[in-house]
Amino acid sequence: MSGLVLYSYWRSSAAYRVRLALNLKGIDYRIQPVHLARDGGEHRQPAYLAINPQGLVPLLVDGEVKISQSLAIIEYLEETSPSPALLPADPVARARVRSLAQIIACDIHPLDNLRVTNYLRDQLGIGAEAGRVWYAHWIRTGFDALETRLASEPSTGQFCHGDQPGLVDIFLVPQIYNALRFEFDMTPYPTLRRLHAACQTLDAFRRAAPEAQPDAA
Repeated sequence: MSGLVLYSYWRSSAAYRVRLALNLKGIDYRIQPVHLARDGGEHRQPAYLAINPQGLVPLLVDGEVKISQSLAIIEYLEETSPSPALLPADPVARARVRSLAQIIACDIHPLDNLRVTNYLRDQLGIGAEAGRVWYAHWIRTGFDALETRLASEPSTGQFCHGDQPGLVDIFLVPQIYNALRFEFDMTPYPTLRRLHAACQTLDAFRRAAPEAQPDAA
């Protein structure tokens, strides 16, 4: 697989996930930045909407193939470049991994992403302090469940599932990045902090970090 283009914004946690998957699999790709704040948002401009009508990042372009939504992109990469695997082979283990990842993908991120928080502020008149309470509530709800499960389930190893990074780590690290950015207190989550620290030792994670991106402000 070659010639991949990833439409990405440096602070997008969904794009961050895809960068991690590409890096862990050792797949070459080119970043095409899409700035979500400049000039009203480049993702809202006709040129971008023509290739992604939803107007979100990430978008992966592989020749004539265009794939949106981070989980769909990661599953595509897993199926087209299966080694190294991001999902375990055993069906029960795969279900565990997907369940943990979806706590973030379905129950935290959609409630705390930029378009939701902007809507709360601009359309519903939610003030800054109430917005911070909203943001922290959904992170806390998800992180409480993740901490309990990852601390107690025997399949947790050096990483979220075993001793190799995989799908859950790909989702966890960007969510912790967001939490730290908004000064969320990570003290109650020693297991999440340990797993996050293990990921930060890997070059694939360091290269995917927001500050390492070509469009980083």
